[in-house]
Amino acid sequence: MQTITVEALKEILDAGEKINLVDVREPHEHTEFNIGGLLLPLGNVQSMQIDEIEDLKNQKVYFYCRSGNRSGQACLLLETMGFTDVVNVTGGMLAWREKF
Repeated sequence: MQTITVEALKEILDAGEKINLVDVREPHEHTEFNIGGLLLPLGNVQSMQIDEIEDLKNQKVYFYCRSGNRSGQACLLLETMGFTDVVNVTGGMLAWREKF
């Protein structure tokens, strides 16, 4: 699993680069504030309900949550499911909102 800071991720997004971005928080957290990621709660990843991202197994996928813990868990689980290039956004949305 790779990691990326919120600053580095924002640079990528601001540059208009098309990336695979997944939010593993709960729906109410996603509704309250998100940066455009596809919502796939960690519980779905844990129960292997990952149809929405199955076709991204061999692509770089960035995962974020509130603080970086749940997204880190998601990355580890997805690696065991065959995902080859997962990136955890360290600090999550807490860090994002603090910086931006």
